[in-house]
Amino acid sequence: MNNLSVLCLAVAGLSACNGSNSKSSETANASSRSNAAEKPNIVIILTDDQGYGDMKCYGNSRLQTPNLDQLAAEGIRFTNFYAGAAASTPSRAALLTGRYAERAGLQGVVDDLSVNGLESDEFTLADYLKQNNYATGIFGKWHLGCLPEHLPLRHGFNEFFGLPYSNDMWPFHPQPGHPYRALPLYDNERVVEYNPTVNHMTTRITERATAFIDKHKNEPFLLYVPYTQPHVPLGVSDKFKGKSGEGLYADVIMEIDWSVGEIMKTLKENGLDDHTLVLFTSDNGPWLSYGNHGGSTGGLREGKGTTFEGGQRVPFIARMPGRIPAGKVSEQFLSALDITPTIVELTGSQMPRMNEFDGENVWMTLTGQAQSHKPFYFLYDGKVEAVRDGKWKCVAPHEYRIVTEPGKDGLPGVQLARGGKTGLALFDLEKDPEETVDLVGQYPEIAQKMAAMMNDFQVKMAECIQ
Repeated sequence: MNNLSVLCLAVAGLSACNGSNSKSSETANASSRSNAAEKPNIVIILTDDQGYGDMKCYGNSRLQTPNLDQLAAEGIRFTNFYAGAAASTPSRAALLTGRYAERAGLQGVVDDLSVNGLESDEFTLADYLKQNNYATGIFGKWHLGCLPEHLPLRHGFNEFFGLPYSNDMWPFHPQPGHPYRALPLYDNERVVEYNPTVNHMTTRITERATAFIDKHKNEPFLLYVPYTQPHVPLGVSDKFKGKSGEGLYADVIMEIDWSVGEIMKTLKENGLDDHTLVLFTSDNGPWLSYGNHGGSTGGLREGKGTTFEGGQRVPFIARMPGRIPAGKVSEQFLSALDITPTIVELTGSQMPRMNEFDGENVWMTLTGQAQSHKPFYFLYDGKVEAVRDGKWKCVAPHEYRIVTEPGKDGLPGVQLARGGKTGLALFDLEKDPEETVDLVGQYPEIAQKMAAMMNDFQVKMAECIQ
């Protein structure tokens, strides 16, 4: 922080860790609890490194995403939704716990040599729902620790098929200096294959996800589908190879879109369509250093690994016929931190002992009603780099990742971990989502107030990390 932020007065009443105490949140709680007895099914589809501009319904005319566009047409699409972090591990921790990843010691990305992971005292969404007699399954990428005690079946999931960490953490990593071991593919807690073929993973994950629906159609279930794509190395099955006419990345998006269609078709065939909440989003923005094998921010600033909008603003669609209005577009800002607390309330899955959520119940927003939202903090590797409050985003002084030369065809370009530098900055995201016009000089009091908020929250996060 610079001198300006240090001298700021603390903001009275700041409650960054607790759930919202607003009347709108109380109303949302009551509304969601009234529906809880029905135990709706929950489907969460999470892609890997898919950018804000990587769907047709988000403005990319080069991509073919008819099933995702249909999902948006039948539900609500958000234009100001944030991943829980700008990188995989902390983002997934935030989504599944409703808490900033720093609270679980997962502020950084873990790999095959990491000894840290999601601890037993961090309750996941699966933990909550399993206690409420839900069948729980994850099919895809976990990335919250690879030791036995950190794997999904120790954190509320009944079934797991997929990878313990990213699909580039294997012996064929494109960059030198990464001596990764063989990449294991798990079926529950047993390794069934090493270095699985990248081209087949999306379809294999989809087949296991649809089989899970067929298997548990007569009981409430949580289906979490964190796809390994479009994270590099890109891979696509023969049925989509070259089909888009726009290159491999577009082919990969086509197969993901097909997969969403298969999941929706299976829900309908089992008579579950009207009784299932379906959420679709991405874990962070696109990996820009991979050029044509990376995605699009849709014009937003920077990408994956940064807390600018391109790094964390991602697609988000929610669909539940009869509960969530069709064809609605919302500009209300939300984050992945809100997913677990909302579903916990919706399903009545509270536990006798629970950690405090950083996110909040946003069921009213999902159903198209007006609802306020508390500030959202952008953290990278344990450091508070920005905060959003209403239309304002204040950025703390920090160095950030930049790409000076994009890569091509699967090879990375030149990426400088601290190549960019910013001072204290203030942006009006309603008028300037690209973060191009710094308004600190025009609104110094707002900037000072928000800088104080970041200072205060940084102290809280430092205590968690220690």
